[in-house]
Amino acid sequence: MVPLLDLKREYASMKSEIDAAIANVIADTKYINGPQVKQFEEAAAKYLGCKHAIGVASGTDALLIALRAAGVGPGTEVITTSFSFFATAGTIANLGATPVFVDIEADTFNLVPNQIEAKITSKTKAIVPVHLFGQSADMDPIMALGKKHKIAIVEDAAQSLSSKYKNQMSGTIGDLGIYSFYPTKNLGCPGDGGMIVTNSDLLNEQLRMLKAHGAKTKYFHDVVGYNSRLDTLHAAVLLAKLPHLDEWSKKRRENAEYYNQRFAGAKLTRPTEKPYAHHIYNQYSVCVNNRDGLRDRFKQEGIGYEIYYPLPLHLQECFRHLGYHEGDLPVSEMCAKSVISLPIYPMLTEQEREFVADTVLQYAS
Repeated sequence: MVPLLDLKREYASMKSEIDAAIANVIADTKYINGPQVKQFEEAAAKYLGCKHAIGVASGTDALLIALRAAGVGPGTEVITTSFSFFATAGTIANLGATPVFVDIEADTFNLVPNQIEAKITSKTKAIVPVHLFGQSADMDPIMALGKKHKIAIVEDAAQSLSSKYKNQMSGTIGDLGIYSFYPTKNLGCPGDGGMIVTNSDLLNEQLRMLKAHGAKTKYFHDVVGYNSRLDTLHAAVLLAKLPHLDEWSKKRRENAEYYNQRFAGAKLTRPTEKPYAHHIYNQYSVCVNNRDGLRDRFKQEGIGYEIYYPLPLHLQECFRHLGYHEGDLPVSEMCAKSVISLPIYPMLTEQEREFVADTVLQYAS
């Protein structure tokens, strides 16, 4: 058996640190907005090299609140990728706005910058590049479009904390960036959690107000906001884990390099790391012609896998009213039919990754 992810191993590797962090919160009993929340926000901002980091209840909430602060609302449009987790477009729709989908690059799974401008209209309020699977999208041309058209750039870096674009941390380049601390992420908490980052003092003030029921001062509400807090317990665990993140990312990259070497010449498409990117492989995703066949082989061998994502967003039933059809975004559709993600987590043993590679090569050589 080779699990796709084994959080028990991660916990065992730093059990005393996590247990102590949790025990301190319980002993202090400051479960909501305890000191660890601010401590983690400050540590994360320093790690990322940005001015402000705001903890919230989930990655989805982070994107929702960031888009709201960027002025997204009824009657507006947001340009983004169709090949992503549902929250990328779901948050846009939940704000009453319309997601406008752009196709992706086959080798990075990230949106194609030169297809964005044709989709910009007078209603466009934001562009949301997604740094999928741990690799940054190509941000320079996207930032140039934002500046040219006075459109906010909101980076969805939910899967990419510690990845870089030209030596700058992904998520810190646009007007706003968001991260997820869902347990399966490369920095995960024991439940849901998320974070928004910005270098703008004004946006920081708006974000903190929006996440606290729209109140700057308790019980005095300027706008109707949300109840979205990063739990103190979760913040304490994240604070304990953060110093380990770079080492974990290094191990993910080592596992990816092993797979890349083993799969050279195989009948599959390996992940590509662009010259501008420092890929941290939150997922190691390959494309194969008969994905279901490899999936069945993994089931037989007890190898964990996941399919991110089996149906692109523009073809989801809930977005049928937008008028997209099969064939509109051919690369997104092709990837959805062929992509499969392999075990890549830092605690994967050499024997396990060898077994995974052997199994893939038996199928795809």
